[in-house]
Amino acid sequence: MSTGSPLLGDLIEALRCLPGVGAKSAQRMAFHVLERDRAGARRLAERLALAVERVGNCRRCRGFSEQDTCVFCANPSRDKHLLCVVETPVDQLAIEQATGFCGQYFVLLGRLSPMDGLGPKELGLDLLAARLAEGEVEEMIVATNPTVEGEATAHMLSQLARAAGVKATRLAHGVPLGGELEFIDRGTLAHAFGGRHTL
Repeated sequence: MSTGSPLLGDLIEALRCLPGVGAKSAQRMAFHVLERDRAGARRLAERLALAVERVGNCRRCRGFSEQDTCVFCANPSRDKHLLCVVETPVDQLAIEQATGFCGQYFVLLGRLSPMDGLGPKELGLDLLAARLAEGEVEEMIVATNPTVEGEATAHMLSQLARAAGVKATRLAHGVPLGGELEFIDRGTLAHAFGGRHTL
């Protein structure tokens, strides 16, 4: 894309690394910060550089942390008997904000996907197995996404828990709160129907 400025072209191209940002969105963002908010752009650049430099992964749960151990793992009031396994740090944040969960986490940083080169080693399943072997965890909550890869990952996690003598549970899937049956996709509806429970 010719912008008349190589630096502007580079900025637009760099913004495209963000999820869901195509050429037009990146162009709009670049022009906005240069036209209207150069101070905001400087602040964004500083914070981005600082985060990239200082935010790493917790050695215990693999979630994002500036310290060797994250705030969730370091908090003595959290229930060490409950371990919630999620695919990504954003899933961890969603559960933390929405549920009042007071246990601990393990972040896979992906899901089983041999086509993308993500196997048990990349997901840290050796670390998870070692954590389960410590004997503190009594229930492992599998909170992977209800995709083909997420279900395959959940199956492998349940085998890992069973081998360690730990109870494995799975998040419920089905009809969303406030949803109408006629608008729900067939797969979700079939899953919800199969997972019905007594009232």
